[in-house]
Amino acid sequence: MNSTPAFSGVFGGGGLFGIGYGMGVVDGLRKRGIDLSNSPMLGTSAGSWVAAATALGVPFGALATLPVPRFPNPKAGVLAASAEKVFGKSNSSLVHVVACQLPQLRRTQLSASDFPLSSLVAASSAVPGLLAPQKLGQHFYIDGGVRSGVSVDWAHPSETLIVIAPLAGAMFGPFGSFVERKMRREMKEWIAKYSGRILLFAPKESTSHIATLPQHLFNKEKALAAYEHGLNEATNAIL
Repeated sequence: MNSTPAFSGVFGGGGLFGIGYGMGVVDGLRKRGIDLSNSPMLGTSAGSWVAAATALGVPFGALATLPVPRFPNPKAGVLAASAEKVFGKSNSSLVHVVACQLPQLRRTQLSASDFPLSSLVAASSAVPGLLAPQKLGQHFYIDGGVRSGVSVDWAHPSETLIVIAPLAGAMFGPFGSFVERKMRREMKEWIAKYSGRILLFAPKESTSHIATLPQHLFNKEKALAAYEHGLNEATNAIL
């Protein structure tokens, strides 16, 4: 009996913009009959919020009501406290996140079976220089995007992998191209291991115009616009 799931998801970083875009794509796919809420998901930074929200059925509107932390913010636990307002102390065997373990910056996969989702998304999203590292167990962690924007190579095996890469595609010129090249290499690794197909979502030109400067990634109004664009891209995608 084949135990490989029909779908799995891997969601990359991109600040509030990335959360909006990722949630829009997830909701757009649900309209098309692809519901990832019961699928294994791996999230990095913003993508960890998307994975957690999808697994728990938390709508984007609930995430959009959260206050945006002041940056830089050296106070420990700020992100975890914010995440707990929407995720509570919930766990989920479906969600894993990527974070970087200090001091070696070792790319690490963490399971929401072992830690609350609120703590995991905080660890995966702790942007160095902007937010304090998050402690989990005996270790401190920072944003997983330091080592890889998406970590497609670590995604769960499935017949079809949904890749959401908010900082690839048409985003940020050379930087977006760098993220895209690394992601494409990871996609080849995943296909070589699991022989599944990949559906990739990365911002189109019209979506990339929402955020043209790094600080735009942390602007709530632009995140709301990114949600609508992600929803539209997924609704109209060829599947």
